[in-house]
Amino acid sequence: MILNYQQKKAEAKTKQILKGALSQFLEYGYLGTSMDKIAYHAGVSKQTLYSHFGDKETLFKALIYEVATQKFQLVWAKPLEGKPEIVLKELAQRIINEVNDPQYLAFIHIIVTEAKSYPELGELFLENVAKPAMNILTKYLDDCPDLNLTDSEAIAHIFVNSLIHHILTQEILQGKKVIPISNDRIVNNLMTMIQFNQENIKIK
Repeated sequence: MILNYQQKKAEAKTKQILKGALSQFLEYGYLGTSMDKIAYHAGVSKQTLYSHFGDKETLFKALIYEVATQKFQLVWAKPLEGKPEIVLKELAQRIINEVNDPQYLAFIHIIVTEAKSYPELGELFLENVAKPAMNILTKYLDDCPDLNLTDSEAIAHIFVNSLIHHILTQEILQGKKVIPISNDRIVNNLMTMIQFNQENIKIK
């Protein structure tokens, strides 16, 4: 009972630290954020901070895992079952809705910015988000009786990456001003491409 209480207390403290750390990383970036700032804004002592996370890199990695896991569950927790024209459209909408979050986009921007100096941060993000997501979608495309794709893995990459690139372009690179295009047009034409690929294979 005591152990369970202590474990819950430690988990609550960890979440408190991660919440405080996220606000600082988003405001100052990775290099501009110090452990002193994190401790202050998380409302913990430096000793407590270092006892939970040995250094800033370890803390940022834990934050990547936390944020990635939350978003992954929101997008991919629902099983991919049913007709592809319904399943893929719903999946596309979930990806757009969850990725198109200002805080999440800002966090992705930090990872991309720091990837050159700390490549393991990008690897960690891809391992916990992109890779399992691609595996789930590839398996669905392979197992779907209504599809007969020659390269399901490539289609999965095109599907997911097209949506993410669309969001990043529109929201971060000012695409809404320069090359505006609606989410619905992207989703509908992705569906058309997959259906065309399927019909083309049947004709051959």
